[in-house]
Amino acid sequence: MPAITGNDYLERIDRLQTNVWIDGKLVTDNISKHPAFKGVMESQAALYDLQYDATCKDVMTYQSPSTGDSIGLSYLQPKSKEDLVKRRAMVQQWAKSNNGMMGRSPDYMNTVLMALASSVGLLEGKENCFPENILAFYEYARENDLSMTHTFIDPQVNRGQFYFEDSDEPIAAKVMDRNEAGIIIKGARLLATQGGITDEIMVISAGGVDDKAYGFAFSIPSNSHGLKFVCRESFVGGDSTFNYPLSSRYEEMDTIVVFDNVLVPWERVFYYDNIEVSNSFVALSSFLPFTLHQVVSRQIVKTEFVLGIVQSIIETINIGEYQHVQEKASEIIVALETMKALVMKSEIEAEIDEWGFMRPNRTTLQIAINIFPRVYPRFTEIIQLLGASGLMSIPTEKAFQSSVRKDLDQYLQAKSKNAEDRVKIFRLAWDLTMSSFGTRETLYERFFFGDPIKLSCELYRSYDKKPYVKRVNDILG
Repeated sequence: MPAITGNDYLERIDRLQTNVWIDGKLVTDNISKHPAFKGVMESQAALYDLQYDATCKDVMTYQSPSTGDSIGLSYLQPKSKEDLVKRRAMVQQWAKSNNGMMGRSPDYMNTVLMALASSVGLLEGKENCFPENILAFYEYARENDLSMTHTFIDPQVNRGQFYFEDSDEPIAAKVMDRNEAGIIIKGARLLATQGGITDEIMVISAGGVDDKAYGFAFSIPSNSHGLKFVCRESFVGGDSTFNYPLSSRYEEMDTIVVFDNVLVPWERVFYYDNIEVSNSFVALSSFLPFTLHQVVSRQIVKTEFVLGIVQSIIETINIGEYQHVQEKASEIIVALETMKALVMKSEIEAEIDEWGFMRPNRTTLQIAINIFPRVYPRFTEIIQLLGASGLMSIPTEKAFQSSVRKDLDQYLQAKSKNAEDRVKIFRLAWDLTMSSFGTRETLYERFFFGDPIKLSCELYRSYDKKPYVKRVNDILG
């Protein structure tokens, strides 16, 4: 079938009747109408509708190699540098519709699956590995335009370096049994963003060092028997796009995923009971270069949005003449142009891998993903420093519809905006940086690919420093 529309997405997720719990209550009606999910699902539906927008259909879709239908370009396995540029254009077209606020828009997991399918050669001939299952699921997802979430993290029970779980009832999800139908999974996983509002959930678990039962990878429908999504508190402030311009639209719920003896059919198992593979497949595959390419492309759009907010504040209250203001805005400009240069450099220095796919330069993208977790919290600080008390002088929409409006119009006016338009800008800045939604965004970007210190260490270990040491040795003679 061709790429889906937004209505197809909404109807499909509602039909699943996935087991989703929020605030101690099971979601029983259509989840697309629930206050915690309505806004983000409508925003996600709008993404799918772009695949049929005449102005950008060619950017969003390509011809299926198996059916000839127009399908989502986020599934494209790049064979050339031009394909990488096409993928970036697609990612940024989707990101611009939500200003980069949806970190788990469908193109992220589509890219993950594409990357795994492009590296299945690593699994050939390995014990308990099923590369054919990854390829079959990739084609199924591609041709049906599936939406996916994922979970890659164990529960935070004990972060000690040498902690080993010792419990009859597992905490971290593990393989409890194997039978003719598949493997049985019990335990929990973190942290599925958009959990409960996608067709599928992909699970990838590293095995550690002592127990092969903790190492596996698979994908199953979100409504699989025994599967439960437990939500955190919703950060949707309300339906009003005046009061909550971002959280009302883009609040991507984060969930704990509970597996209560969930059967994973053999045809959906990618690998299991192989510690070597479970500890190495993701790292050795094209997962990192392809997903980083998608992520950095989105983060560029988000940085553009931040710059737009900052400049709007500057113009609204007329503070552009101050050098410290110009210096702060320039920090964002430098970060933006650096990220743009890095993603383009990764495409220019891309190389064909051993399976014939064009991988963007991994080191370049690792540098980008080391930069963004550090600059994004600074973006938040800059907005707070420039907005100052204006970020607290933000009456609600109803206040402007009341008899007190005359006072608001008089005392909240700005150099270049009337009171209502000024408050709209400052409420937007507040929702990005100070609301529960906004502070979650800062945490989310800070840890998107894990601990920033760990990312720095990985970059240091993988970066080729020998040529520069040789130059030092040469001059010392």
